[in-house]
Amino acid sequence: MIYITTPIYYPNDRPHIGHAYTTIMADTFARWNRLAGEEVFFLTGTDEHGLKLQREAEKRGMDPKKFVDEMSSIFKEYWRLLNISYDRFIRTTDEDHVQTVKRALEKLYSKGLIYRGVYRGWYCTSCEKFLSSDEYIEKDGKKICPIHGKELDYVEEETYFLKLSLYEDFVKDALRKDIVYPPSYAREILSKIEKEGLRDISITRPKNRVYWGIEAPWDPNHTVYVWIDALLNYVTAAGYLESSEKFLRIWPSAHHFIGKDILWFHTAIWFALLRMLDLPLPRRVIVHAFIVLRGRKIGKSAGNVVPIEALIERYGSPDAVRYLLLRFSSLEKDVEFGFDQMDAAYNSELADTLGNLVRRLGVLAKKKLSGVVERSDIDRDLEDKVINSVKKAQSLMNELRFSETLVAIFDIFREVNAYLNRTEPWREERPRRSLYNAFEALRIGTVLLYPFMPSTAERIAKALGFEIKSFEELEMGMRDTYNVAEAPILFRKVREGQ
Repeated sequence: MIYITTPIYYPNDRPHIGHAYTTIMADTFARWNRLAGEEVFFLTGTDEHGLKLQREAEKRGMDPKKFVDEMSSIFKEYWRLLNISYDRFIRTTDEDHVQTVKRALEKLYSKGLIYRGVYRGWYCTSCEKFLSSDEYIEKDGKKICPIHGKELDYVEEETYFLKLSLYEDFVKDALRKDIVYPPSYAREILSKIEKEGLRDISITRPKNRVYWGIEAPWDPNHTVYVWIDALLNYVTAAGYLESSEKFLRIWPSAHHFIGKDILWFHTAIWFALLRMLDLPLPRRVIVHAFIVLRGRKIGKSAGNVVPIEALIERYGSPDAVRYLLLRFSSLEKDVEFGFDQMDAAYNSELADTLGNLVRRLGVLAKKKLSGVVERSDIDRDLEDKVINSVKKAQSLMNELRFSETLVAIFDIFREVNAYLNRTEPWREERPRRSLYNAFEALRIGTVLLYPFMPSTAERIAKALGFEIKSFEELEMGMRDTYNVAEAPILFRKVREGQ
């Protein structure tokens, strides 16, 4: 069993490629594990409470619930377009989640882990977070959020605090374990805690300021801080309120995919919160760096949003967008967005290497063998090269090196093209052996490509007469016959740099 989650996204506007980046990573990982024979539960959704959404709804003259209803539907439509294979789309306005939050906070309150007090500090509404003096920047006498570039609000208000400080040693110990990946991110949080300590956090907001949220069970004049509400979505979907048997089967296998900007919440706060609730920690927190444009994280606040539909229009298909975002992905380093490198990769890798190969093989099979490619003996040299690439791709994917995994998969397609150039099947009257070997190698590469480009892989399989079932198929000589239906043109080149 493997439980895979994305962050739940603020639906204050349409999703952009920053949202798509994380979601496609998680979806590819989910599809990869399904092909490997794992039972997968894949969760995504929307984070629908808090001041940011309250203000956005007010700005549009809408009731907050009606606003998030509309926006969550838009997120679902984009994920349908990008072929995201989630098992549940959770919303923090879902009734089972509201009950989870109340049940969890009642437990914390009964354990004496929540107390009343006054908070004073600088707040970023876009982050939904108070920033300490070493987290914000000062410009022209103003305190600015470094991520969103917006001026902070000074807030002084009555609140309820969570005794996070009691769990400092537990959190530091957890950060030394094999949970946060890559481990450099764990060291970053560990260093911050060792420098500043783990401080108690404010977990409610006065209802007269933030009315759009779940009421605190012990005080109806307060709403629950949006991040506490949001983090608990992961246990809601795992069955926290349903049955301990289901929950304990799903929850310990949790793999959270997140961007590095929400690392603190998903480690220091989340680990402590789970311990307070007597729940196990997730198996993995997988962290990626940003896609940046002109040096800044892509986002509405920075004014550098790249719409998902703009990429689909440019490259002709959602699958091409999935490929290109992961082809240049990195967990450790920010990736500068640029059409030049994407255009070049699209034309050389998708259109030339893969697209021409599929077209070439389909045409040859129909012309030379009437579209029926039957079993022949295996070319051991080609087989060795293909199997080496399979092993390399699997090893790289185990390390979540998506970009390098794609390179290893495309090494198979490149090798098939080279094999055809060596064997020259177009010169033979009935080139059964060379075409069978080429089809077998292409089939194996297509199975590996499926998690990244599901629609494209399915189209290749349908056109050339095979099925995509599991990673048990990754050997040469497993198929008896290919009945070729068509020789499709998968990708049309774009004019680079325009």
